[in-house]
Amino acid sequence: MAIRRGRGVAAINYPTGMNLGGDPTQALVHSTPTGNFMVTLSSVDLGQGMKQIMAQICAETIGVPTDRVVVDTADTDTGPHCMGTFASRGTHRAGNAVIQAAREARQVMLEVAAEELEVNASDLETDGQGNILVKGAPQRSISIFDVALSAHFKRGRSISGRGMFLIPRSYPEKETGAMKPSTCYAHACTVAEVEVDDETGEVTVLTVKNVFEIGRALNPKMVEQQLVGGSWMGISHALYETTEPYYPDRDHGGTDFNQYLMPGPGDLAQTEIIVLERPSADGPFGAKGPGEMCANPQIPAVANAVFDAVGVRIDTLPITPERILRALKAQASN
Repeated sequence: MAIRRGRGVAAINYPTGMNLGGDPTQALVHSTPTGNFMVTLSSVDLGQGMKQIMAQICAETIGVPTDRVVVDTADTDTGPHCMGTFASRGTHRAGNAVIQAAREARQVMLEVAAEELEVNASDLETDGQGNILVKGAPQRSISIFDVALSAHFKRGRSISGRGMFLIPRSYPEKETGAMKPSTCYAHACTVAEVEVDDETGEVTVLTVKNVFEIGRALNPKMVEQQLVGGSWMGISHALYETTEPYYPDRDHGGTDFNQYLMPGPGDLAQTEIIVLERPSADGPFGAKGPGEMCANPQIPAVANAVFDAVGVRIDTLPITPERILRALKAQASN
């Protein structure tokens, strides 16, 4: 009996969104009378940071500081249409819709500023700090605050825009059934190193090294946090989490979260994250969707590491000590 060490590798690709009816998302952007901007969506922030990213995308497109943008994810009765927050589609679909809406709002804003400065709108640019400048003559400028006041109370203009992102629908080929389910894919590779006690079946994950290709990290710190958390979740799926250990038999199933097994801080492996950026041609500023993918490659990597350590292949999740010991016993009897 011994502690055996193994290493496992797994690589995946993951589609961003889906291709059912074009997978549409809409967005609305408008300015308040004081030059702040409101983004209205029906896309829901589940904690992944969508509101922050949509604010950044809107601010970058219009040319204002991010703190001048408020994102309202109201509901499907009062907000513009969205297919939903799932399939790692939020940043890609909603982000593209926000860019369209923000561009339209920006154009109206520049037209009002042009009337105030008596120049052509094409001769204007933003400085990213809340001002609109004449190109080549920055001393001639007007604040976005003053432009918004003029639009609302003098010019009778609505600084607003509408956006909708709709991908070309792909229909299955009659002969082969082949279709294009997504316009862009994220990629990941994980290397997991484990120790397995071949007497008790207990698995200890020592290190998990992850490489994620996500298009472009629009907020690098938030991306890192999501990828680290997803890596831990992947380990939890691989080794711990189950509601019915003998499904469909409900015997010994957990009845509450006190009995639902998850790793604690002492069970988490040393985790390394590397982000590769290969911008997507149709992503907002090149972004893809890393949301669900970040918890996927750890599962087969851990399974492969267990196999490398003790020579048994566990193909049912979670990979519990009981299943490892049963597999070892079956292997020994052959």
